Amino acid sequence: MRGLRARLAALLAACLLAPAAFAPAEELSVRVAPDTEVPVERHPGRPGDGRLYLWLPSERGLPEGVHAAAAALARRGPEVWVADLLAARFLPLGSSGLRQVPATDVKALVEAALARGARHVLLVASGEGAALALAGARLWQLAHPGDARLAGALLLHPNLYVETPEPGAEARYLPVARATDLGIVVIQPTLSPWWWRLDALVGHLEAGGSTVWGWALPGVRDRFHFRPDANARERRAAALLPAMLDAAGRLLVATARPRRPPPLAADAAAPPPSRAGRMLRPYRGDPQPPPLDLPLLGGGRRSLADVRGRVVLVNFWASWCPPCVHEMPSMERLYRRLAGRPFEILAVNMAEDEATVRRFLAEKVRVSFPILLDRDGAALRRWKVFAFPTSYLLDARGRIRYAVYGAIDWDGPEALRAIGALLDEAREDSTRR
Repeated sequence: MRGLRARLAALLAACLLAPAAFAPAEELSVRVAPDTEVPVERHPGRPGDGRLYLWLPSERGLPEGVHAAAAALARRGPEVWVADLLAARFLPLGSSGLRQVPATDVKALVEAALARGARHVLLVASGEGAALALAGARLWQLAHPGDARLAGALLLHPNLYVETPEPGAEARYLPVARATDLGIVVIQPTLSPWWWRLDALVGHLEAGGSTVWGWALPGVRDRFHFRPDANARERRAAALLPAMLDAAGRLLVATARPRRPPPLAADAAAPPPSRAGRMLRPYRGDPQPPPLDLPLLGGGRRSLADVRGRVVLVNFWASWCPPCVHEMPSMERLYRRLAGRPFEILAVNMAEDEATVRRFLAEKVRVSFPILLDRDGAALRRWKVFAFPTSYLLDARGRIRYAVYGAIDWDGPEALRAIGALLDEAREDSTRR
């Protein structure tokens, strides 16, 4: 991660350039196929700037925060197009809709932008929209070898996984991540499980030849620029986003060169849709858990060895994660319901300082089960946590039996049945001994 931070220095110097005068937006309609026109919100920039930012939708579409950032970015000089590719093809919001947008649409938009006089085009995408941006860039490069006018991509908290990995599983990246040769700036908030996987993502992108810069946003969550529950720090980051994109785009234009994307892997089939809803499922990985030995909030330490002989719920959470906050009361009800039985909860907080955790527990959710502090994210990496919350249910012999990512109702029928069965097993084992 230190290498990524060092690369950021070149971006920071350009971040406070003065904005240009305001120009009103206009509506364009860009034909990308014989029967398809894409509605584009065009924000004119400063005459002579030469850069055009093409902002693509994510699985959440193009929320109002995107339009506000695009307008503010244009006031800094470049022209900005906000292209509603989902609306163009009458597709719904969400992963399934976004995955139906053909990459040829992005290629056609880049060609249209260049035909209107842009000297350099920069793609902007967030979340799962990053895959669409890279796939479109790749098609354009293959069609225009030796042409450096597609200067690069600016990816906000990109999600390039085939699907969110199940707890304990290794991440599978989309083939385009290793088949991209592009200048890329990744803007990644640190209050995100993806922050802890940024080195792996950069490695996949660089394997194809891409030059990657990482821009960390401390104390900010993913989707900070359009979150309805944004806090003061996230609102400040959203206000600074146009300057970040301006500076990052200048860097990419300054380093632009002709690139040749490598072949796409043979396993480039469309990814399976992520399953709807979260369920506690039998664990299919190695049942022997990774080490877990961490400081306790309030002093002392706790390890899995300390709770051997108990059914144990290991839960990875953070105070800034709304689903974590939502499920914690049900965990507390479960803990109280099973008081006196061989059951324990180990709630592992993700890299927050003690004062933040104490304040959260005092003001938002009061719990009586142990809180462990994973201060450097080492436990998160060992346990292969890719989403918050992630939970593992261990039997009394210390084996992982169930796992789930996402919030569930821990005192609901499904969880109670699974935990009850494990407690029955523990009682039978104790009787046989």
